[in-house]
Amino acid sequence: MEKVNFHDKDSIFPNKQWILKEDSTNPFAEEEELLIGMIEKFVEEQVTPNLDKLEAHDYEIARELFRATGELGLLGAEVPEAYGGLEMGKRMAGIIAEKMGFGGSFSVSFNIHTGVGTLPFVYFGSEKQKTRYLPKLVSGEWVGAYALTEPDAGSDALSAKTTAKKAVDGSGWTLNGEKQWITNAHIAQVYVVFANTSDGITAFVVERDQPGVSVGPEEKKLGIKGSSTATLILEDVRLKEEDILGEVGKGHKIALNILNLARLKLAFANIGTSKQALRLAVEYGKERKQFKQPIIHFGMVQEKLANMALEIYGAESAAYYTVNRLDEMEQDNKGDILERLSDYAMACSINKVKASETLDYVIDEAVQIHGGYGYMQEYEVERIYRDARINRIFEGTNEINRLTTAKAFLKQYTKDSSVILSVEKEENIFIRYANQLLRMVLNALSETGELPHLDQFHLHRLALILEDIYLMQATEIKAMLEKDSLYINLADVFCEEAYQRVEKHTIALLASISEEMETYEERIREVRSFPVLYTNIIAKKQTIAKEMINRNGF
Repeated sequence: MEKVNFHDKDSIFPNKQWILKEDSTNPFAEEEELLIGMIEKFVEEQVTPNLDKLEAHDYEIARELFRATGELGLLGAEVPEAYGGLEMGKRMAGIIAEKMGFGGSFSVSFNIHTGVGTLPFVYFGSEKQKTRYLPKLVSGEWVGAYALTEPDAGSDALSAKTTAKKAVDGSGWTLNGEKQWITNAHIAQVYVVFANTSDGITAFVVERDQPGVSVGPEEKKLGIKGSSTATLILEDVRLKEEDILGEVGKGHKIALNILNLARLKLAFANIGTSKQALRLAVEYGKERKQFKQPIIHFGMVQEKLANMALEIYGAESAAYYTVNRLDEMEQDNKGDILERLSDYAMACSINKVKASETLDYVIDEAVQIHGGYGYMQEYEVERIYRDARINRIFEGTNEINRLTTAKAFLKQYTKDSSVILSVEKEENIFIRYANQLLRMVLNALSETGELPHLDQFHLHRLALILEDIYLMQATEIKAMLEKDSLYINLADVFCEEAYQRVEKHTIALLASISEEMETYEERIREVRSFPVLYTNIIAKKQTIAKEMINRNGF
């Protein structure tokens, strides 16, 4: 297989010049299929039957599941082989997270462990810390957790009040404070804790059995009841210099970089759960009869299935495109990988927002297809519905992530405007003119001098445009790679509808910055002058729906 070089350009958007040769194949396809089958079997046989026990806070069952996933090698996909991991890369880790997304609230515990519970040691740990902790975390002998949030430090996570004071004689540190809503709190043996020092935010490694460490009662939550969530209480916890993770005062680098990767991992889990919800909706629609026929034959139900599939396709395309770029970045070994990880803040935020909102949309429609039965606890969609809501809140609210998207883009754009691809030869007219609309907005903002200091109303709409363009180009790339009529149909419809959204947000932004009516009217005429030809979306959605029914879901 010819290797794809994702770094010939610094563009933040997907570029079809990076497509593999048409005759290429995925050398890991067989390995991936075996992995998928193994995880599906594990979830079906070991996780799903234990969901009720997990929701009753049976911690030993949770620990047994972690040890079982460790034996299967699922905890070490991103960990170097030297420390017991498999070093399979971000794509494989994404596949694992997606398939584990079928595992209810256990998938939350799992992703926290493999993400923010493990990756800080991979990227920032000293050799001694890696040797001590990674083998235990990879095997499932120990469970990891991440302690950043506090009662008064949620979205403003770096305003923590937890303190770490250094002893006068320099012999160590004393840690005091409380960390709120810590996933895996009751089953974790090691926590990455962020605290304020005289030099700024610093990350520390804290073990569960150290004096002064305790855990509060389980929180009573709307959903994800099977994952432990509680307050981590730190009272005069004595730590050594060797317990510092990274550098003193540089904890914000760990927090932000690891959160970016965690957002991407969360996106994969949400994609997996979305596929589960779609499959349940299709299966129920085939069984449920009204007016003497299965409801799956009704046009409005089929339109729901098509729209659900479109949202999943968009989220999936973007997520796998992003991890392919990350894997390529890690393999070329050029420059400081931690500095380069920060360049993916925008992409990770887009993925987190898209996948979490996709899950909310898909499960809501799945419940609607189930009708009154979808509201009953004996049907699986009821639990998924409750579990889904948190995803738009944790790992950074979607509002914060949209601000991250817009600000990260503007930071790059003000340095180099070529981060917007030149798409004059782009065959997909919706992608071509969506990029033109983005340019139009940026030029108009630049003329008014507003670009460097946009308020949140404008940043939000800019983020919405950026999201859709990223997704449009990712869906087009996936369709070209897969060469499947379903994916081609999905990409066509997704791009057409996304373009309509981009046009709407463009008009809203132009209206908000045009002081003179004449200028505004001129700009709107330009927006509507693009030779965009809309297609028969209804027919395409009917075809997509039939494919979803035939394939029993996505």
